[in-house]
Amino acid sequence: MIVSLKQFAAIAAFILSAAFLVTLQAQSKTNVRTPDTANTGAASVDENKKPLDRATYSYEFTQPEFLIRHILVKHDALGRGKVTFERKGEEAAIEEPIELSTAALTRVLGAWADLRFLESTEDYQAEKQFPHLGTMRLKMQRDSRERTAEFNWTKNKAAGLLADEYRRLGDQAILIFDIAVARESQPLNAPKLMEEFETQLKRNGFSDPSQMVPLLEDISTDEHLPLIARNHALRLLKKINKK
Repeated sequence: MIVSLKQFAAIAAFILSAAFLVTLQAQSKTNVRTPDTANTGAASVDENKKPLDRATYSYEFTQPEFLIRHILVKHDALGRGKVTFERKGEEAAIEEPIELSTAALTRVLGAWADLRFLESTEDYQAEKQFPHLGTMRLKMQRDSRERTAEFNWTKNKAAGLLADEYRRLGDQAILIFDIAVARESQPLNAPKLMEEFETQLKRNGFSDPSQMVPLLEDISTDEHLPLIARNHALRLLKKINKK
């Protein structure tokens, strides 16, 4: 059988096209992911966002004669929650979101674990009373189990550590709120707030100073604030970075 050049070219083109289609089909089958495999990553991410447990933790402080007469801190096992506080002479309570740093959360959950809070019936109140210092309440809830402990002074190391940690957390949240108000409507208060910031920093009064770094960076470049406040923010940044 004699094939013309034109017929030969047509046959060759057909063979090449068929081979190309077969190769594409093979590659397509190789790259297909099963539904289970494709969803594995998303499931892992969602799993990581779940709390370690369903426990909720809270700390409450009350002293009607103090400037901050009432404060309530609530958070979950991931350290996410809110702080509510009331100032003396003001009726409205202020509520702000909070998130404990990894270091602070480790200290807090460690102290709760040391207390074995839900299993314990210990009274943390020391024999000597100091009601003028205010009343503190620790509360933990997990599923249907719940317990509250109240004291104004304690010799229990873990209970005292918790009270100190939550006090620092509350002071940090309140100062952040006050700075936000100053930046928005009271810029002349910024220098005084930077002085208060430094005082708290010197006496280890913050839950985690590193959480304040982004705020100080913003303040240092905020031209709505007095120059003295911006320069003070820069000095505070250097102190935190040194630590």
